[in-house]
Amino acid sequence: MLIAQLSDLHITAAPDDETARALRRAVSHLLTLPVLPDLVLITGDCTEHGEVGEYATFLALIEPLPMPVYAVPGNHDRRAPMLSALGQPGTQGLDGFMQYVVEAGPLRLIGLDTHLPGHDAGELCETRLGWLNERLSEVPERPCVIFMHHPPTPSGLKVMDGIGLRDPQVFEALVSRHLQVERVLAGHLHMAITRRCGGTLLMTAPGTRHTWLPDLGHPERLSVQLQSPACLLHSWTPGAGLVSFTSVIGDGLYQTLDLHDGTAWRS
Repeated sequence: MLIAQLSDLHITAAPDDETARALRRAVSHLLTLPVLPDLVLITGDCTEHGEVGEYATFLALIEPLPMPVYAVPGNHDRRAPMLSALGQPGTQGLDGFMQYVVEAGPLRLIGLDTHLPGHDAGELCETRLGWLNERLSEVPERPCVIFMHHPPTPSGLKVMDGIGLRDPQVFEALVSRHLQVERVLAGHLHMAITRRCGGTLLMTAPGTRHTWLPDLGHPERLSVQLQSPACLLHSWTPGAGLVSFTSVIGDGLYQTLDLHDGTAWRS
Protein backbone atom coordinates (compact mmCIF):
# COMPACT_ATOMS: atom_id res chain seq x y z
CA MET A 1 0.00 0.00 0.00
CA LEU A 2 1.27 3.49 -0.90
CA ILE A 3 -0.04 6.65 0.78
CA ALA A 4 0.84 10.11 -0.54
CA GLN A 5 0.77 13.09 1.82
CA LEU A 6 0.32 16.68 0.68
CA SER A 7 0.00 19.65 3.00
CA ASP A 8 -0.52 23.39 3.25
CA LEU A 9 -2.01 24.06 -0.18
CA HIS A 10 -3.48 27.47 0.77
CA ILE A 11 -5.79 27.50 -2.25
CA THR A 12 -7.64 30.73 -3.03
CA ALA A 13 -10.76 31.11 -5.18
CA ALA A 14 -8.61 32.12 -8.18
CA PRO A 15 -8.28 29.05 -10.44
CA ASP A 16 -4.86 30.02 -11.84
CA ASP A 17 -2.87 31.84 -9.17
CA GLU A 18 0.42 30.48 -7.84
CA THR A 19 -1.24 28.26 -5.21
CA ALA A 20 -3.45 26.66 -7.87
CA ARG A 21 -0.53 26.14 -10.24
CA ALA A 22 1.45 24.58 -7.39
CA LEU A 23 -1.34 22.12 -6.61
CA ARG A 24 -1.68 21.23 -10.30
CA ARG A 25 2.03 20.41 -10.34
CA ALA A 26 1.62 18.31 -7.20
CA VAL A 27 -1.33 16.39 -8.68
CA SER A 28 0.59 15.81 -11.91
CA HIS A 29 3.56 14.63 -9.86
CA LEU A 30 1.47 12.04 -8.01
CA LEU A 31 0.01 10.79 -11.28
CA THR A 32 3.47 10.22 -12.79
CA LEU A 33 5.06 8.40 -9.84
CA PRO A 34 6.42 4.92 -10.67
CA VAL A 35 3.62 3.46 -8.52
CA LEU A 36 0.29 5.25 -8.26
CA PRO A 37 -0.66 5.97 -4.62
CA ASP A 38 -3.62 4.05 -3.22
CA LEU A 39 -4.86 7.17 -1.45
CA VAL A 40 -3.87 10.75 -0.70
CA LEU A 41 -3.86 12.48 2.69
CA ILE A 42 -3.96 16.28 2.90
CA THR A 43 -2.86 17.45 6.33
CA GLY A 44 -4.62 20.78 6.51
CA ASP A 45 -4.68 24.33 5.19
CA CYS A 46 -6.47 23.21 2.06
CA THR A 47 -7.51 26.84 1.55
CA GLU A 48 -6.22 30.28 2.48
CA HIS A 49 -9.37 31.75 4.07
CA GLY A 50 -11.80 28.84 4.40
CA GLU A 51 -14.27 30.39 1.94
CA VAL A 52 -16.87 28.48 -0.08
CA GLY A 53 -15.32 29.53 -3.41
CA GLU A 54 -11.90 28.38 -2.29
CA TYR A 55 -13.18 24.89 -1.49
CA ALA A 56 -14.81 24.77 -4.93
CA THR A 57 -11.44 25.59 -6.53
CA PHE A 58 -9.71 23.04 -4.29
CA LEU A 59 -12.12 20.28 -5.32
CA ALA A 60 -11.71 21.13 -9.00
CA LEU A 61 -7.92 20.98 -8.71
CA ILE A 62 -7.83 17.55 -7.05
CA GLU A 63 -10.54 16.11 -9.34
CA PRO A 64 -7.95 14.44 -11.68
CA LEU A 65 -6.79 12.19 -8.84
CA PRO A 66 -8.40 8.76 -9.37
CA MET A 67 -7.73 7.56 -5.83
CA PRO A 68 -9.55 8.58 -2.61
CA VAL A 69 -8.43 11.88 -1.08
CA TYR A 70 -8.84 12.50 2.66
CA ALA A 71 -8.30 15.90 4.27
CA VAL A 72 -8.35 17.41 7.75
CA PRO A 73 -8.70 21.13 8.55
CA GLY A 74 -5.84 23.46 9.33
CA ASN A 75 -5.79 26.89 10.91
CA HIS A 76 -6.49 28.57 7.54
CA ASP A 77 -9.53 26.40 6.92
CA ARG A 78 -13.02 26.83 8.36
CA ARG A 79 -14.75 23.74 9.61
CA ALA A 80 -18.33 24.39 8.51
CA PRO A 81 -17.62 25.32 4.86
CA MET A 82 -15.09 22.50 4.62
CA LEU A 83 -17.57 19.92 5.90
CA SER A 84 -20.22 21.32 3.58
CA ALA A 85 -17.94 21.08 0.54
CA LEU A 86 -16.18 17.79 1.28
CA GLY A 87 -18.67 16.02 3.51
CA GLN A 88 -17.64 13.87 6.47
CA PRO A 89 -15.15 11.39 5.00
CA GLY A 90 -14.46 7.88 6.20
CA THR A 91 -16.42 6.27 9.01
CA GLN A 92 -17.12 6.83 12.71
CA GLY A 93 -17.06 10.60 12.26
CA LEU A 94 -17.17 12.76 15.37
CA ASP A 95 -20.21 15.07 15.34
CA GLY A 96 -19.25 18.72 15.01
CA PHE A 97 -15.69 17.98 13.90
CA MET A 98 -13.90 16.74 10.79
CA GLN A 99 -12.51 13.72 12.61
CA TYR A 100 -12.90 10.20 11.23
CA VAL A 101 -11.49 6.73 10.50
CA VAL A 102 -10.35 5.31 7.16
CA GLU A 103 -9.97 1.55 6.82
CA ALA A 104 -7.11 1.27 4.33
CA GLY A 105 -6.25 -2.34 3.68
CA PRO A 106 -3.69 -3.40 6.28
CA LEU A 107 -3.71 0.03 7.93
CA ARG A 108 -6.19 2.01 9.97
CA LEU A 109 -5.97 5.76 9.37
CA ILE A 110 -7.35 8.24 11.90
CA GLY A 111 -7.86 11.87 10.89
CA LEU A 112 -7.88 14.45 13.69
CA ASP A 113 -9.42 17.92 13.64
CA THR A 114 -7.06 20.36 15.42
CA HIS A 115 -8.85 23.48 14.16
CA LEU A 116 -9.38 26.19 16.79
CA PRO A 117 -11.66 28.92 15.35
CA GLY A 118 -10.14 32.38 15.47
CA HIS A 119 -6.64 31.13 16.29
CA ASP A 120 -3.60 29.95 14.36
CA ALA A 121 -2.74 27.56 17.17
CA GLY A 122 -4.44 24.18 17.31
CA GLU A 123 -6.35 22.27 19.94
CA LEU A 124 -7.49 18.76 20.75
CA CYS A 125 -10.19 19.18 23.37
CA GLU A 126 -11.34 16.50 25.79
CA THR A 127 -14.08 15.40 23.38
CA ARG A 128 -11.69 14.92 20.46
CA LEU A 129 -9.06 13.18 22.59
CA GLY A 130 -11.68 10.89 24.14
CA TRP A 131 -12.88 9.90 20.68
CA LEU A 132 -9.28 9.19 19.63
CA ASN A 133 -8.69 6.99 22.66
CA GLU A 134 -11.85 5.00 21.85
CA ARG A 135 -10.79 4.47 18.24
CA LEU A 136 -7.28 3.37 19.21
CA SER A 137 -8.68 0.98 21.81
CA GLU A 138 -10.97 -0.77 19.30
CA VAL A 139 -8.36 -2.73 17.32
CA PRO A 140 -5.04 -2.54 19.17
CA GLU A 141 -3.50 -5.24 16.99
CA ARG A 142 -3.92 -3.30 13.72
CA PRO A 143 -1.21 -0.86 12.55
CA CYS A 144 -2.47 2.73 12.70
CA VAL A 145 -1.48 6.07 11.20
CA ILE A 146 -2.78 9.33 12.73
CA PHE A 147 -2.92 12.40 10.49
CA MET A 148 -3.58 15.99 11.61
CA HIS A 149 -2.56 19.57 10.85
CA HIS A 150 -0.75 20.92 13.91
CA PRO A 151 2.32 18.92 14.95
CA PRO A 152 1.80 17.59 18.49
CA THR A 153 5.38 18.33 19.59
CA PRO A 154 7.62 21.41 19.72
CA SER A 155 9.81 22.04 16.68
CA GLY A 156 12.40 24.24 18.37
CA LEU A 157 11.31 27.16 16.18
CA LYS A 158 9.86 29.74 18.56
CA VAL A 159 7.47 31.40 16.11
CA MET A 160 5.95 28.14 14.89
CA ASP A 161 5.79 26.64 18.36
CA GLY A 162 3.83 29.72 19.41
CA ILE A 163 1.07 28.69 16.98
CA GLY A 164 1.40 24.95 17.52
CA LEU A 165 -0.88 22.45 19.21
CA ARG A 166 -1.92 23.49 22.70
CA ASP A 167 -0.98 21.05 25.49
CA PRO A 168 0.80 18.59 23.17
CA GLN A 169 1.96 16.51 26.13
CA VAL A 170 -1.63 15.31 26.65
CA PHE A 171 -1.72 13.92 23.11
CA GLU A 172 1.71 12.34 23.52
CA ALA A 173 0.70 10.63 26.75
CA LEU A 174 -2.42 9.22 25.10
CA VAL A 175 -0.57 7.91 22.03
CA SER A 176 2.16 6.35 24.16
CA ARG A 177 -0.44 3.93 25.56
CA HIS A 178 -1.25 2.57 22.07
CA LEU A 179 1.71 0.74 20.61
CA GLN A 180 0.06 0.12 17.21
CA VAL A 181 0.51 3.77 16.14
CA GLU A 182 3.14 3.53 13.40
CA ARG A 183 3.27 7.20 12.50
CA VAL A 184 1.80 10.61 13.32
CA LEU A 185 1.59 12.76 10.17
CA ALA A 186 1.14 16.53 10.27
CA GLY A 187 1.64 19.74 8.29
CA HIS A 188 1.57 23.39 9.39
CA LEU A 189 5.36 23.87 9.35
CA HIS A 190 5.76 23.93 5.53
CA MET A 191 8.88 21.83 6.09
CA ALA A 192 9.80 18.21 6.64
CA ILE A 193 10.76 17.29 10.18
CA THR A 194 11.03 13.91 11.88
CA ARG A 195 11.14 13.40 15.63
CA ARG A 196 9.93 11.11 18.37
CA CYS A 197 6.38 11.63 19.60
CA GLY A 198 4.57 9.54 22.19
CA GLY A 199 6.69 6.46 21.53
CA THR A 200 6.24 6.64 17.76
CA LEU A 201 7.47 8.91 14.93
CA LEU A 202 6.10 12.31 13.93
CA MET A 203 6.64 13.43 10.34
CA THR A 204 5.54 16.75 8.86
CA ALA A 205 5.09 17.33 5.12
CA PRO A 206 6.52 20.27 3.15
CA GLY A 207 4.17 22.65 1.38
CA THR A 208 3.04 22.24 -2.21
CA ARG A 209 4.24 25.73 -3.14
CA HIS A 210 7.59 25.79 -1.27
CA THR A 211 9.56 23.78 1.22
CA TRP A 212 10.94 25.92 4.03
CA LEU A 213 14.46 25.33 5.29
CA PRO A 214 14.69 27.32 8.54
CA ASP A 215 17.70 29.34 9.63
CA LEU A 216 18.54 27.25 12.70
CA GLY A 217 21.04 29.88 13.85
CA HIS A 218 18.12 32.16 14.72
CA PRO A 219 15.33 29.98 16.15
CA GLU A 220 13.73 33.01 17.80
CA ARG A 221 12.64 34.37 14.41
CA LEU A 222 11.25 32.67 11.32
CA SER A 223 13.82 33.12 8.58
CA VAL A 224 13.67 30.45 5.87
CA GLN A 225 15.26 29.46 2.60
CA LEU A 226 12.64 28.65 -0.03
CA GLN A 227 13.31 25.26 -1.59
CA SER A 228 11.44 23.07 -4.06
CA PRO A 229 8.02 21.79 -2.95
CA ALA A 230 7.73 18.16 -1.97
CA CYS A 231 5.36 15.50 -0.76
CA LEU A 232 5.77 12.50 1.52
CA LEU A 233 5.17 8.92 0.43
CA HIS A 234 4.41 6.28 3.03
CA SER A 235 4.76 2.67 1.86
CA TRP A 236 3.43 -0.31 3.81
CA THR A 237 4.71 -3.81 3.06
CA PRO A 238 4.32 -6.84 5.34
CA GLY A 239 8.07 -7.38 5.69
CA ALA A 240 9.26 -3.80 6.13
CA GLY A 241 6.23 -2.19 7.78
CA LEU A 242 5.77 1.52 7.19
CA VAL A 243 8.63 3.20 5.33
CA SER A 244 8.44 6.90 4.39
CA PHE A 245 10.10 8.78 1.53
CA THR A 246 10.35 12.43 0.52
CA SER A 247 9.50 13.08 -3.14
CA VAL A 248 10.48 16.45 -4.61
CA ILE A 249 7.82 18.03 -6.83
CA GLY A 250 9.67 19.29 -9.88
CA ASP A 251 9.03 19.81 -13.58
CA GLY A 252 8.21 16.15 -14.18
CA LEU A 253 11.34 15.51 -16.27
CA TYR A 254 12.66 12.69 -14.12
CA GLN A 255 14.97 10.00 -15.47
CA THR A 256 14.28 6.39 -14.50
CA LEU A 257 17.28 4.08 -14.11
CA ASP A 258 17.33 0.34 -13.44
CA LEU A 259 20.32 0.04 -11.11
CA HIS A 260 19.58 -3.61 -10.29
CA ASP A 261 17.60 -5.97 -12.53
CA GLY A 262 16.47 -8.21 -9.66
CA THR A 263 19.43 -10.58 -9.99
CA ALA A 264 22.49 -8.36 -10.40
CA TRP A 265 23.69 -4.76 -10.35
CA ARG A 266 23.89 -3.08 -13.72
CA SER A 267 27.28 -1.73 -14.72
